[in-house]
Order: sequence, then structure tokens, then C-alpha cells
Amino acid sequence: MRILRAATVSATVTALAAMASGCGGGTGPGGGGSNDSPRTLTYWASNQGPDVEADKKVLGPELKKFERQTGIKVKLEVIPWPDLLNRILAATTSGQGPDVLNIGNTWSASLQATGALLPWDKGAFDKIGGRDRFVAPALGATGAAGKDPAAVPLYSLTYALYYNKQMFKDAGISRPPTTWDELVAAGKRVSKDGKWGLGAEGGQLANNIHQAFVLGKQHGADFFDAAGKPSFTSDGAVAAVKQYVDFMAKDKIIAPGNAEYGQNQSLRDFATGRTAMVLWQAAATTFAADGMKPTDWGVVPVPVPSGTPGSGRQTNSMLAGINIAVFKNTHNLNGAQKFVKFMTGDAEQKLLNKTYGSIPPVRAAQQDPAFDRQDTRVLRETLTRSAAPLPQVADEAQFETSVGTAIKDLFADAAAGKPVTTGSVKARLAKAEQQMAQ
Repeated sequence: MRILRAATVSATVTALAAMASGCGGGTGPGGGGSNDSPRTLTYWASNQGPDVEADKKVLGPELKKFERQTGIKVKLEVIPWPDLLNRILAATTSGQGPDVLNIGNTWSASLQATGALLPWDKGAFDKIGGRDRFVAPALGATGAAGKDPAAVPLYSLTYALYYNKQMFKDAGISRPPTTWDELVAAGKRVSKDGKWGLGAEGGQLANNIHQAFVLGKQHGADFFDAAGKPSFTSDGAVAAVKQYVDFMAKDKIIAPGNAEYGQNQSLRDFATGRTAMVLWQAAATTFAADGMKPTDWGVVPVPVPSGTPGSGRQTNSMLAGINIAVFKNTHNLNGAQKFVKFMTGDAEQKLLNKTYGSIPPVRAAQQDPAFDRQDTRVLRETLTRSAAPLPQVADEAQFETSVGTAIKDLFADAAAGKPVTTGSVKARLAKAEQQMAQ
């Protein structure tokens, strides 16, 4: 499963909202909306498997199945994560979008603000079997509070801590860590002879945000206040970012080269025995693609602070995942809604989430034994008990870019041997907060 990745956003979503009113799925070459035939649809799928070709092999037979059932042919394009957000934002302004598309659930409120996506009111949900089919946490990442969702949950994910069993055994570590102090201690024991304790992707903006958000929750902080205004320089937010970067800067359990990692490189290091631990979403299929056997690794929930957790400190994952959306002015609304119903049906939910190692957001599909394996059980229980959605605010995509870049720059400082202090972290976050106001 590929982690959600934020591309560089060239304009704020607030500005796009004014430009995109009534846009999306319109006419023009390459846009799904240019097709007004009730017998065809264009679908932009996110890259979920080890690569784009793997997704085509997974989805191709399922789209043929939908065509046999409905007579509607689906034109598929699988879009890599580094390109997806910019492609979607461009479609909202140009009107040359698809009929149906996957979005990272963290972008739901941002894309909702453009006005380009179909709102999922009660009537729309009734056409796909009703809102109650979906687990409540997954619905929490579908748009701003008090508004009809901008999308429907498709694949649900949370973070977990994956660890290399043999590396732990060789270092005399008897059990996986449950607290951050234990993680640092274990990481130091294995960080020798060219091997490292923890993998990270410091150049990957969305992953930086995901880790900082969770640590912020554990420090009792949010990155936005109750009015939805940025609050990046609070003591808790600064402490959270510093704690994450300090795994490299202070604790020396992350290799300096990880400051530039971006496209699943930390997973490959883990699968090939270069690092002992990695914080990730569903990763089993990627490990297997890199030659790692399921018996070689274990998985446990992401650590929490040492000592007795305070209010909110049990949060140990952002609520990750993929939503499926429809452009509001698609020329084949009926077909698009049929396709969403198909993709979120019990059978497809079981099949696709098994394949990708994610958790079905559909209640009935979660009952399949495949989602009660050790790895999927950890993800499922985290989803229902201790995950929280990223702020569902219109500026969330810009938040990923500005704060994600600040953390990237701090990792670069750490890799270069420059000091990472509370002051330097606060200064980077203050700059990010100023960028949000521009």
C-alpha cells in the first residue's frame, strides 16, 4: 500500500475554490467529463500496490466485472502519489477531470472547498446502500464537519510499527517497544555496523505531517485551533516536531541519508535488513515485493509516551486511507454512482482490501477472517480505537506542504550535522504558519 503523498501545491485551495465553482469533470480532451456516453466512465485510481502496473493488474479484472454487470466500460488511469494532488487540483480548475477518482482522505475538506466534488447527502448514500454501512471513524475523514461528505471511504489505513525479528533477536531485544523511550533504546542497540534502528522518509511531505500530527496529539496539541486557524508554534506542536526529527538529530537511530528519502525507500531498507523498524501504513505487500517473508517481520501498534498517558495521548495514528469521489458535473452521474456502489460493495471491499493489505471501511467486509491476521488486526483495532483524522479544514493540503517542508528542512539540517533546537524548530514552524496566511 502506498502512503499518501502531497504534491507541491502552486496555489491555495481557498483561491481554487473561487476559480473552480461549478468545475470538474467538464469537457475537453482527456477529461472524463468529455465523455457523455452512459456506457463509459473515466476513473483515476491512486497507486496502491508496489507500482502502477501492479494496480492495473489488480483493477483490470474488477473493472471488466463491472462492465459485465452494468454494460459500462471504465477507462482506467492509475496515478502515482507524487502527481495525484496536482492532477486533481488542475482538473478542478480546467474542467478536464475524470468521472470518478480516488483521493487521499486527508484532502477531503480541501477538495470539498473547491466545490468540484459531488456532495454525498442522504439520497446519494442511499443509492450505494446507506451511510450506516461504513464504520464511523472512516466517515470522519470525508470532509468538513457539518457538511455532507465530499467522498466515500474506499480503503482504510492506520500506522503501525513494523520490526525485523532477526535483528531484534541478534541485538538481544526480547519484545517490541510500546513506548517511545523503549523504541529509542531498541534503535540504539541495533544502530551499528552500517545498520540503523528506524527508517524514515524525511523528503516525503505527507509522511512528515502524519508523524508530526500523531506526536502532536500525544503532546496535547493540534496544528489548528478551534476556529480552524493555523497554530503551528504551540509548545506541544514544537515538541512533537522536535521529537520526530531528534530520532536522527539527537538519538542517532535514523540514518542521515533518510533525510532525502521519498518513494518507499525506507520500506526497501527495512525489507533488505538495513533498518530494524519502520512506522508505516499497511506494508505487507511492499515487503513481499522486496523479497521479505511474512515470518521475518512483526507488527505492533505505534508507541505512546512513557508513563501514564494523559488526555488524548493514546492517539497513535492518523486516520489514513483512500476515499472515492465523483466530479459534480460528470456527464454520467448514474453510471458514476453505480461504480461507487460496486467498489464499496461487500465483495469488492473484501477482495481489494485483502489485496492491498488495507482495512475495509465497510462494516460487513471487516468480518472476513483475512482482516483478523496479526498485521491486519493491529491496523483494524487502531482504526476503531486510537486513530484520529487530520484536521478537516479547507487549508489542509497547504498544511501538508508548508509544515511537511519545514520538517524536511529540519531533517536536512540534522543530516548535515547542524543543531536542531527548540528555537530552530519553532522558527521553521513560524515560517510555515506565515506561508499559510499568504
